[in-house]
Amino acid sequence: MAHRSRLSTILIDVPSGEAPAATAFWSEALGVPARAVPDEQQFTSLHGALPELILAVQAVDDQARYHVDIETDDVEAETRRLIALGAVEVGRWLECVTLRAPGGHLVCVIPCHGDPETFASRSQSWQ
Repeated sequence: MAHRSRLSTILIDVPSGEAPAATAFWSEALGVPARAVPDEQQFTSLHGALPELILAVQAVDDQARYHVDIETDDVEAETRRLIALGAVEVGRWLECVTLRAPGGHLVCVIPCHGDPETFASRSQSWQ
């Protein structure tokens, strides 16, 4: 059965104690407002920084890094597809699956959460 997915989010992961300073820096550096994400306190959106993508600062209990989210209408099918391409599952959180791609970067496979029109027009269909 076919499913769809797209790159939806780029996250700037920073140690929790440094998140306020990092958020202020990126907001000012990019000239965009920083907005807290309701019900997800670890995320602060940098609204408008990337057309049709979400850019956010995420407070983490780990090292500073960047990671991407791929949103999909079928998390399990997309996870299987990416594992077949060489990714390795490293964790799960809520409905999301965290993978490590070849080269070491983190990729989170997440359920659709953005604008439905953008998802429809920008996603790829996979068998």
